[in-house]
Amino acid sequence: MKIDRMIGILSILLQKEKVTAPYLAEKFEVSRRTINRDIEALCMAGIPLVTEPGHGGGISIMEGYHIEHALFTSADMQAILAGLRGLDSVSGTNRYQQLMEKLSAGTSNLLTADTHILIDLSSWYKSALSPKIELLHGAILTGNKVSFTYFSPKGESVRTVEPYYLVFQWAGWYLWGWCSEREDFRLFKLMRMTKLCLQEPFQKRSVLPPDLSADRVFPPTYQVKAKIHPSFQWRLVEEFGPECFQVLPDGMLLFSADFSDRNNVVGWIASFGGGAQLLEPAELREDVLRFAEDIRRNYMTDSET
Repeated sequence: MKIDRMIGILSILLQKEKVTAPYLAEKFEVSRRTINRDIEALCMAGIPLVTEPGHGGGISIMEGYHIEHALFTSADMQAILAGLRGLDSVSGTNRYQQLMEKLSAGTSNLLTADTHILIDLSSWYKSALSPKIELLHGAILTGNKVSFTYFSPKGESVRTVEPYYLVFQWAGWYLWGWCSEREDFRLFKLMRMTKLCLQEPFQKRSVLPPDLSADRVFPPTYQVKAKIHPSFQWRLVEEFGPECFQVLPDGMLLFSADFSDRNNVVGWIASFGGGAQLLEPAELREDVLRFAEDIRRNYMTDSET
């Protein structure tokens, strides 16, 4: 919507001393002409914007102009407060609550008013996770590399990374950064890191926010179909949504979804015990059988062998 884009433009101008029309056009995925019309509309609304042509020019807010607190409604401030509380749940401090107190100066009833939204991003592993987030956040701000031992399905490795973004996604915390060993950007799960240390400063690269869409990070490789016992309907709804299955005449659930990894398919089917039967892909049915046989062998008594 135009009004949302104009508010976004104003927010950027409040944070940056000067920006260019091409930068805003790319940021909001519109034409430069559209941005120019938005700038004209903001000027007509009373926001004193200055445009400077030529090399080194750009768009800026007139020096000395201040936007009153009325720009933010009570509902806006409550939304900000809810988000800041979520950040405090990660850091283990109240620094963001203190920031909110500064933002809401003069509106003393705000902090104790509408507090029905609670956001806890800390996970079950807060004691182990919070120090990592604090160290990585500091490294991003100061421009220092970090090193750590990393555990992945491919094994254990030592990485040195230029950190750029802390990401909360898929119910977990990740670091997005340039990996010296791979010479490319990589996504690292914080709970798989040990021996995390600060290293030397680095020259920051020009980096766009990572594309963390599911199709990008977990590209679909296997189209899975399975019959699931109806007692597991709650789990299908929770993990994939109510559209992922059909109820068959015998009451069983015909499940269908895309998976990116062979081991994920096998492990997911096996997690239902006898409550799931993999139908497709046919070549993975043997993998599930071998998985079950390996478990059986581990629990066989000496007499059975």
